[in-house]
Amino acid sequence: MSTPAQYYQSLPPVSKFYGVACLMTTSALYLGLYDPWNIALSYQDVFKRFQVNLLITNFFFLGPFSPFFAIRLIMIARYGVLLERGPFDKRTADYVWMLMFGALSLLVMAAIPFLWTPFMAGSLVFMIVYVWSREFPNAQISIYGVVTLKGFYLPWALLALDLIFGASLMEDIIGMVAGHLYYFLTVLHPLAGGKYVLKTPLWVHKLVAYWGEGIQVNSPVQRDPSAGVAFRGRSYGLDGNRARTTTAPSEQNQTDNSARQPNSGEGVAFRGKSYRLSGH
Repeated sequence: MSTPAQYYQSLPPVSKFYGVACLMTTSALYLGLYDPWNIALSYQDVFKRFQVNLLITNFFFLGPFSPFFAIRLIMIARYGVLLERGPFDKRTADYVWMLMFGALSLLVMAAIPFLWTPFMAGSLVFMIVYVWSREFPNAQISIYGVVTLKGFYLPWALLALDLIFGASLMEDIIGMVAGHLYYFLTVLHPLAGGKYVLKTPLWVHKLVAYWGEGIQVNSPVQRDPSAGVAFRGRSYGLDGNRARTTTAPSEQNQTDNSARQPNSGEGVAFRGKSYRLSGH
């Protein structure tokens, strides 16, 4: 069995980032570092006070520590990872664009008063589950070890469980709507002969390339070689001299080979034509 550190390192980048961000947001609330309503979605604050950050921050709050929070975090670690390793394998930019499109769709729906919720992280997670259920409709899923059903019915089963536990169904429903909209535009509509209208924008490819994490096959941009490097510059020893830099193996071999080859002019003080004593 792998250690927690090994499991963390094995997670794909997008699901790992989003899961850790949600966990850190709830942990900060537990420590009393902020008021959750300061990151809640409020279109009044967005347009009147220009707090555009609220359009993003609300997607990272899954609620306080509770069974509901744990279930949603497990959904990211389970179905988000399966999506990123399955249909979105080596398609990091496309996966990021899926989440962005889902977030934009949810923000549009939240503009309708009776669909508004202050925190839409749960809806985004439910969108991930819905897309997974459409990509893996025949996968066998066990619900608490009691009921086994196909993956296609997983969102509906979770919706029923939330109804039994007394949780709000609005977040789940709009998450399913956003997921179906994405799946329709990217899979169902093109299969029916329609045009693929949800192509990943170039700026998303550039963002992922600058981030330096994940892989995007046939990416229109190249990965930034300086991505992930916080500081870069010359290093000096405590005596003020430049520190030795590590030489690459190929460069080291070339250096060693050149050192082994004798220099034809080494130790020669004078060089010129030579003549015999006879003058020839």
